[in-house]
Amino acid sequence: MNQQEFSAVTPEFERLAKLCESHDMIDPELYTKYQVKRGLRDLDGKGVLTGLTEISTIISSEEVNGVTIPIDGQLYYRGINIYDLVRGFTSEKRFGFEETVYLLLFGELPNKKELADFNTLLGSYRKLPHYFARDIILKTPTPDIMNALAKNILTLSSYDTNAMDVSIPNVLRQSIELIANFPALAVYSYQAYRHYELGKGLYIHKPKPELSTAENILRLLRQDKSYTDTEAKVLDLALVLHAEHGGGNNSTFTTHVVTSSGTDTYSSVAASLCSLKGPKHGGANVKVKRMFDDLKEHVRDWDDKDEIRQYLCDILDKKAFDRSGLIYGMGHAVYSISDPRANVFQSFVGKLSEEKHKEKEYKLYMDVAEIAKEVIADKRKIYKGVSPNVDFYSGFVYTMLDLPEELFTPMFAVARIAGWSAHRIEELINVNKIIRPAYKSIAENRAYTPIADR
Repeated sequence: MNQQEFSAVTPEFERLAKLCESHDMIDPELYTKYQVKRGLRDLDGKGVLTGLTEISTIISSEEVNGVTIPIDGQLYYRGINIYDLVRGFTSEKRFGFEETVYLLLFGELPNKKELADFNTLLGSYRKLPHYFARDIILKTPTPDIMNALAKNILTLSSYDTNAMDVSIPNVLRQSIELIANFPALAVYSYQAYRHYELGKGLYIHKPKPELSTAENILRLLRQDKSYTDTEAKVLDLALVLHAEHGGGNNSTFTTHVVTSSGTDTYSSVAASLCSLKGPKHGGANVKVKRMFDDLKEHVRDWDDKDEIRQYLCDILDKKAFDRSGLIYGMGHAVYSISDPRANVFQSFVGKLSEEKHKEKEYKLYMDVAEIAKEVIADKRKIYKGVSPNVDFYSGFVYTMLDLPEELFTPMFAVARIAGWSAHRIEELINVNKIIRPAYKSIAENRAYTPIADR
């Protein structure tokens, strides 16, 4: 059997799939009857409380006289407001991701010496094991860089003589190594795909230990290794804003669930990667980028707000783009009035658009953000407000940075490994029982039928 035959969906699979559908479809009314919290959410969309954390805080509403009132979203890393954190390092024209990683892992902001020592530690781990790129990454090219990352992470366990040790010192060591390794794992995986699948040149640059994570990403990706300070600083900001977002988001909750089973760090991170990959989670920025590509093709005058409004209405009516009825990048499971990450990002995106001479595209994004809020409010009955989320801007940023679309979601992973690592350590320190929510069976018991009588 060749690869094409192995991958094909034959008529037999179509028949068997219908058999699955006929027996697995559950009456939606039963979820209401048994008060099932679908998606671990209440009917008003509020998440069901399943754990406690000190790593980050998300606030989207406040109680006033017993009534929940939506407010501008707030995000805190270890109790520090994201606005203050970003203002702190940007006002001093410093890179902030490494400082953020330190804060998330250890619960405190580092002083100058602690930060310098931590940067040195990260730098010492940025280089992959000898021949890993040649023997593992380059020999299995794939356009799915998230799957490549998961494979590479699991393979790295073979290079770790203490892979299964879940003591806190060892898990911390593994986490810092993985945080340092992620940029090279992602970019090298893309370079392998670019060369072997697209037929383009192959260049594998070595990371420089003295450079920041953002600088190394751009250096590894570009043939001439060059980048501007603005490019590196905006990418650094993107990493900070994506580094952590509470214990309830799908991939971080996966970290808690898998860690509670007692498994090793590599398995935990691979599982979280597979969760983040989904288009309803980390893959959303790709959808935003493709939606705007489609909009640019179908809206003739980008300054005509009525034409933009009609296109967005067509999306909601399932007449445009992917016919899903979704305006990607708008709305969030938690935030309503505003996503603080998007608010922080917006002005920096504007600065990058000026350097890249993309002011017209930036204005289009701003117009879509405002008009989308109006048309969604008009055409959808929603229990809370809607606003641009961080993914609304990240795809545009990555495009301006000449990052290929295949690396959009992996960039999310390069950042979020910091949050996953912090939550894994927190779960290990506080673990009591394996996480096991209940599922109610609605199947009726029946007698076994002998095969001759079926």
